[in-house]
Amino acid sequence: MRIENAVSDIRNGKIVLVYDFDDRERETDMVIASQFVTPDTIRTMRKDAGGLICTTTPHSIAKELGLPFMSDVFYDDSVKYPLLRAMAPDDIPYDNTRSSFGITVNHRRTYTGITDNDRALTIREYARTIFSDSPAEKRIEALGNNFRAPGHVHLLNTSSNILENRKGHTELATALMILSGVDPSATICEMLGDVGNAMSKNDVKRYASSKGLTFIEGDDILKAWAER
Repeated sequence: MRIENAVSDIRNGKIVLVYDFDDRERETDMVIASQFVTPDTIRTMRKDAGGLICTTTPHSIAKELGLPFMSDVFYDDSVKYPLLRAMAPDDIPYDNTRSSFGITVNHRRTYTGITDNDRALTIREYARTIFSDSPAEKRIEALGNNFRAPGHVHLLNTSSNILENRKGHTELATALMILSGVDPSATICEMLGDVGNAMSKNDVKRYASSKGLTFIEGDDILKAWAER
């Protein structure tokens, strides 16, 4: 029942709370379809969650449009900057794949890029651009014309076989978008606690109850994904 509630909420532009796994990050992310992000969404994420606000891109779209993993950008530039190769993210304790971080962007109509209004604009326009019906070359041109990098919105690229070789929040949230039938980009933010760690699962559940939000776990998404 929880997954059905989550799918309904996503379709209606609401935030859903997604906990990954007890043997992974043990974190909960606020998750919303990128196409529905508003300044109020950003405000809620930064005040009630407090983690890094990121926007996901399906692997196929990232590859088609030339949106790289940041680790690849660093590796390719490591001849000039050898330290970048030395700092490769090959020892992430909860993940045996590379980091999902892509580049960072601001929409060119933003000012500093960090305000609630600016980040909401960047995220909505990014999702609208990458999922438009235009040919790839037109979308690439639109990204170049309308966005600057680096910026204040962190892009995350999913793994190539979603939920097969990686089961992080990037993949879980993007899979939830696909299950919900919306544009498959999610905007996510980790929920942090008041004692220096992630917000506990029990505290997240209490928050969800107080705000009328749906709480689901990674296993709920994996089960629905397998049955789709």
